[in-house]
Amino acid sequence: MKIILIGASGTLGKAVANELGQRHDIVRVGRNSGDLHADITDSASIRALFEKVGSFDALVSAAGGVHFGALAEMGEKEFAVGLRDKLMGQVNLVLIGREFANDGASFTLTTGILSEDPIRYGASASMVNAGLEGFVRSAALELPRGMRINAVSPNVLVESPDYAPYFRGFKPVPAADAALGYARSVEGAQTGQVYRIW
Repeated sequence: MKIILIGASGTLGKAVANELGQRHDIVRVGRNSGDLHADITDSASIRALFEKVGSFDALVSAAGGVHFGALAEMGEKEFAVGLRDKLMGQVNLVLIGREFANDGASFTLTTGILSEDPIRYGASASMVNAGLEGFVRSAALELPRGMRINAVSPNVLVESPDYAPYFRGFKPVPAADAALGYARSVEGAQTGQVYRIW
């Protein structure tokens, strides 16, 4: 399979590349690194990426930023970060990517445990992750030509110690374990699923 991997240079992206790269051709994409570059907050950049890559069999997104901060100090500007980046960035990968995807292609997006298990300072992440999961379930009903869509919802990663103070009491998962969820989505047959790696 020809797989486009967005966020390939990140901790999670590297683990996904290691897992899927054993069996498939990976096009590594990052904002400033990788085989090709794209900014998922910019629809024109996303379209330019697909025009360079051409047809593909699967797209995996392991990218997207949100704002972490106290709710009392957050306004529209802070919430807009996650809405523009992690939410609409990944949604636009699907909306534009379906034009270039082969029949039966799959899309795999990234959400996270905060959609169901919120933490202090994580209101934006919880909102965005839950929104993405709703989009995945709904889009699965309407994608054309046998295309599939799923999401992977990982816990905080062992390899991301900077986030550990926010996740007291959570048991971090290795990035390699999270990567198995992406393999399940890409190489499986289900659609409209959220694979929880907690």
